[in-house]
Amino acid sequence: MIHMKYILILGDGMADEPLAELGGRTPLEYADIPNMDRIAREGRCGMLRTVPDGFEPGSDTANLSVLGYDPRTSYTGRGPLEAASMGVDLRKGEMAYRCNLVTIRDGVMEDFNAGHISSTEGAGLLRDLDAAFEDVRVYPGVGYRNLMVVPGARGAVTTPPHDIVGQAVRDYLPRGGDAAILLDCMERSREVFAGHPVNRRRLHEGKAPATGIWPWSGGEKPSLAPFREKYGLSGGMISAVDLLNGIARLAGMEVIHVPGATGFLDTDYEAKARYAVDALDRLDFVYMHVEAPDEAGHMGSVEEKVRAIERLDEAIGIILDRPETAVAVLPDHPTPIRLKTHTADPVPFAMLGEGRDGVRAFSERDAAKGSFGLVQAPDFLSLFFSC
Repeated sequence: MIHMKYILILGDGMADEPLAELGGRTPLEYADIPNMDRIAREGRCGMLRTVPDGFEPGSDTANLSVLGYDPRTSYTGRGPLEAASMGVDLRKGEMAYRCNLVTIRDGVMEDFNAGHISSTEGAGLLRDLDAAFEDVRVYPGVGYRNLMVVPGARGAVTTPPHDIVGQAVRDYLPRGGDAAILLDCMERSREVFAGHPVNRRRLHEGKAPATGIWPWSGGEKPSLAPFREKYGLSGGMISAVDLLNGIARLAGMEVIHVPGATGFLDTDYEAKARYAVDALDRLDFVYMHVEAPDEAGHMGSVEEKVRAIERLDEAIGIILDRPETAVAVLPDHPTPIRLKTHTADPVPFAMLGEGRDGVRAFSERDAAKGSFGLVQAPDFLSLFFSC
């Protein structure tokens, strides 16, 4: 009896809107993606609603949903998911916030990632910032993506910094609950980072300085049902992003580290694909997450988004060569070039396993004609594992 294996390829933020500069096509429609088109042509397609009503369209809620964990019962915030990836065990009464290094000038959010500051530079800044705090702790992550842990926390209303690029920050500062603590930490970060050797060096190199921190999406440690118990299959996660690896750890999935995976445009797409294929020698299912299309969407760069999609498609060719393997491809949410942030619109998906439905290409408009119709994301993996 053949034991089917499964690979899910998630291009973060791949979905988009028709763009005039692409002749009225979306980046998926414009890009040269023969492998994604093959999955659609030889498989079945549909649309996926990944963000429940009332939730912000984030990669946290969307990826939880795709993995079958309903955010309405399993989501407490983005921070604790990233804490799990970083090995930070939250104690009772503690709350973890995602903590971006940002560039704010003249009260305006100039850059939500401080010019894509490196992990080494970020760690240098946060080490000195941590020494300036008493009870609050900060932990360096990957690049601009870091963590803050607040004891005795009550939560706060916060805004993702990537949603307010180019806008005055005064209307989006933390409110309620922990706001006073967070605002004090933000002020201290401005003091510590001003004139810091890391920023002096970045300015000398013509790069944006990290002028401060921006905490957001705090929460307490969530509880997720083990993946194996949920589906009866072993699972692994390939991602350069703490958020995805944190979800995997909480679900008891194997976190697969890939050399050259950066979480940015320069990630090693082919290495991710090779590691995904190799992992199926010991696992039943691999979730291969690629952040680059989302980063290009936040940048508002049509060229980089198309390039990221095409490079991902090239890597998918490695995966399609593996026998007895069902393959699915999809985004987690749209990140439209026009908006430079996420939306909650349904996203296209294609599954290559059993059956065809006549769809000829992988795109938003083509997938909407697929035989699956509109699917709710928490049902997606059960559908995939039955194909």
